[in-house]
Order: sequence, then C-alpha cells, then structure tokens
Amino acid sequence: MTVLTIFEFDRITEDAVPAGVFPWLESLCLGDGNREGASWLKLAKYGNRRAIQVAGHVGVLRSPSGFQLEVLPKIGKSTDANRARAQLIDMLRCLNGFRHIKTDSAKIATAPMPLLEVFIGEFLQAVKTVVKRGLRSDYVTRQDNLFALRGKLLVAQNLRNNLFRPDRFYTEHDEFSPNRPENRLLHAALRGALSMARSPDNQRLARELCFVFADVPGSTSVALDFQRVRLDRGMGYYEAALDWAKLILKGLSPLTGLGDAEAPSLLFPMAKVFEAYVAKHLSEQLESSYQLKEQVRSKHLVNHKELPWFQLKPDLLVLDKDDKSVLVLDTKWKLLDASAIKDRYRLSQSDFYQLYAYGHHYLDGGKGDMALIYPKTDSFNRPLPVFDFPQASQASQASQLRLWVLPFCLDNRRLLWEQGCPLKEEPQSKQCNKPCNVPPCCLPHRAA
Repeated sequence: MTVLTIFEFDRITEDAVPAGVFPWLESLCLGDGNREGASWLKLAKYGNRRAIQVAGHVGVLRSPSGFQLEVLPKIGKSTDANRARAQLIDMLRCLNGFRHIKTDSAKIATAPMPLLEVFIGEFLQAVKTVVKRGLRSDYVTRQDNLFALRGKLLVAQNLRNNLFRPDRFYTEHDEFSPNRPENRLLHAALRGALSMARSPDNQRLARELCFVFADVPGSTSVALDFQRVRLDRGMGYYEAALDWAKLILKGLSPLTGLGDAEAPSLLFPMAKVFEAYVAKHLSEQLESSYQLKEQVRSKHLVNHKELPWFQLKPDLLVLDKDDKSVLVLDTKWKLLDASAIKDRYRLSQSDFYQLYAYGHHYLDGGKGDMALIYPKTDSFNRPLPVFDFPQASQASQASQLRLWVLPFCLDNRRLLWEQGCPLKEEPQSKQCNKPCNVPPCCLPHRAA
C-alpha cells in the first residue's frame, strides 16, 4: 500500500498517484446525482495537466484500493513532514473526541509514521487498556434447543421442533456472556484496523487483541449496536476505545461528515483545529480574574421588524470578573508575512470588517480592543503594529476601537503580545518565560 504525503493546498497530478486513484478523487470533487462534491477538494491545473487541490483540511484520505493520501498542515512546509505531523497530533488533542490521544508527539517527530498508523495505534492501545481491565459481560437472553431443561420451556417451539425428539428441550434462558454491543463493536473495529494497518507492531497487536475477542462475534449491524451501547457504572475505560471504533467502523471524521465503508477517511478542517488549540492553551494562560468563552453568539448585526438578523459569533471572548467583555478574539488559519507591507501583510479586508462588527456589538460602548490570531511562522514571529479604526468625527472619539494582529506559537503554546496589552499585567515572575524570538509578552499568565 502506497502513502503519499502532501501539505494543504498542494496540487496532485494524475502521474503522482496509482492508476484509478485520480479519477476517484475527481469523482469526489465533482459529486454525482446522489451526492454533492467535496468542498475540500478543488479542480486545478499544474502547468498543462489536470490536478486536484486539497483545500483547508488535514488528515488521511484512503481510496477503495487502499492508497492513502496524507494531508499535513501547510505550516509544515517550512520545517518537515515529521514535525508537522507531530504538531497536528498535539493540536488534535484539543478537539472533542480526540482528547484521549496518548501518542508522544516527540516520538512522531523523530520516527516517520503515517497519520493513519498513528490513529490505528491509538485505537489498539485503547483496546489493550480495556482488555487489561477486563471485558465486561452481561446477561443475554437466548433461545436454543438443548439436551437439558434450562430456563423457560417454550411449548409451541418445543412441539414444532421436538415432536419426535423427547431428549431435546427448546428453551429460553439468560446466559452471562461477553457478547454485548460494546464488545461486538470493538471486535469489528479490530478486524477493520487489522486490514488497514501496515506497521508490523500494529499488525501484531491487532492479531493478539482479535484472539482475546475470539468468543465475541463481530458486529453485523454497526449503527444499531452503537444505539445499544450502555456504559454501565465502572465502564468508563471503554469510552476512548469506542470513540476510536466509531471512527474506524463508520469511516468518517466527526467534523467533516465524509466517508463510507469502502473508503474510510479522517479529515479535519484546519481552521477548527487551530481554533480549539488556541482556546485550550489561551484559557490556561489567563490569570484567574479573567475567563475565556468560546463561540459566543448573544449578539446580532441588525434588527428587522423586531427580529434579530445575522448572528455574530466571535471565536473567543475574554470577560473580567464582572462578566464585562474586555477583548474579542478571532482565530485565522492563514500564513502572514510581516515584510509584505505592500501586500498588506496578506491580511484579508473581510476579516477586518468582521472584527469591526464584533467590537461594536460585544465591547462596552463600542470601545476597546480586538485581536486576530494567526499561527506564528518565521515570516510572522511578532505582533504587527496596532491598527486603529478612524472615527467619523471628534465627538465619536470615545468609541475608539483597536485591532491587534498576533502570532500564536504552536511550539510554546502561547499567544505573543508586546507592550500595550489591554489586560492587567501580572508580576514578571508570573509571566511566560518560555524561549521565543520575540520580546516577553505581556498577556497575563498563571504561575507555572
């Protein structure tokens, strides 16, 4: 099985993939009468050749033939694929459903391993934990034709089946068995993982775990068994394994809604991944008198006939101890260039309009600070000079808004901010002392 590793927005030509894969990608891109085309795939040109471009999503796409397309964050182009893969795994830990990832990112950065193998390894380790703590059994009602009376005799069925067999009893009885939905799903997912795994270690562990589940039949109705899942008291250790099993069996990402049984895929919109990563680590850095709220949606742009229209949803909102908004933040997964002044640092005008609306509605009196957060790169490693929104008249100076454009360091997991921070500074001893190529940020941090 071949694995092709690319970065976001790279173009794939027909000669770069095995025969049959490029038409399959084109069919995903264009869709058909029953399915819309994938929004994350675009038709493109590479010279005079047809090409497919993967836009804004990262993860793994697996074709029906077994060919794997691994898409890594575009920020990894300036480093290497292994480091980009490790950074992505670290960022995925901040997503709901993936917080149980245990893989050491440092090991991924030094040992090349495709993402799909990493995910399969995570699932196998989760199942191994379940096996160590013991497979749960439950009473299952069964009907069977036995040589001895056990449970309740089913008279009608007994007459129909045993009229000339007085040594048999058709009974209904309860049996204490590991054959319950949770174990059936794990067994089916183990079989699927074994068929996809190419790492010798993953294959060996998958076979060993399949042997443990030998007395449990694999699920034949995945959707129905997931509806029947019941994590009883003391079964919390099943949760991580079942989360991975759902992804393997349904073959789709919880964020994209893509996938089918023939081509399991695990793709994530990188903008959402970056937003979750910033939210998690920024909340840990703020001092205790501030709180960070995600996806606030209490304001609307206009009212029409006494009805609110066009909901305003900033990614992040910082509140003080009186629940007063002091800072509006929005994350953008784009690469800026601090030296490209003529190109406006590659900033988007629509993003400024968006923050301007957020500031007027969420900040008290339409006065205060807002921030656009971008990933830190070599070409954008310190905050840009603050942007001031000009006022229509001197009388409106009181409603001044300022916009900061800030880098978020993916390695050090912190937001970088120079002097002028609108939040109250803490003593220097409590500020972030992690090494970085910018002056110390003044965003208030908790003591380590």
